[in-house]
Amino acid sequence: MAIISKDQFIENFQYFDKEVVLEIINIFIDEYPDRLQTIQNNINNGDFDQLRFNAHSIKGVVANFIAPEVQAMARELEMKGTNKDASGVQELYDNFKNKADQMLEELNELKKNFE
Repeated sequence: MAIISKDQFIENFQYFDKEVVLEIINIFIDEYPDRLQTIQNNINNGDFDQLRFNAHSIKGVVANFIAPEVQAMARELEMKGTNKDASGVQELYDNFKNKADQMLEELNELKKNFE
């Protein structure tokens, strides 16, 4: 099952310059490994304030890509940070990363529509 709603994504970005869409996608792809490592580090260090901040940040970026499941998991990570709740946070992160990795693969495919 697709992570990104491809039709909605293309509809949302159809009036943008293709270069802008590619730049948005490429920036996310380039920053993705560091963003995820930062969130993992926040979890490892029990830094809930930074977890909240970084999960909120990636949630906003993911919203651009019409990936509601990944966005919802980022929101859950954000809430774990807000509530300083360590229970199940690593499992949630692992599931988030799995779905976000799938989203990344789909973004690489979607890029072809804008090249």
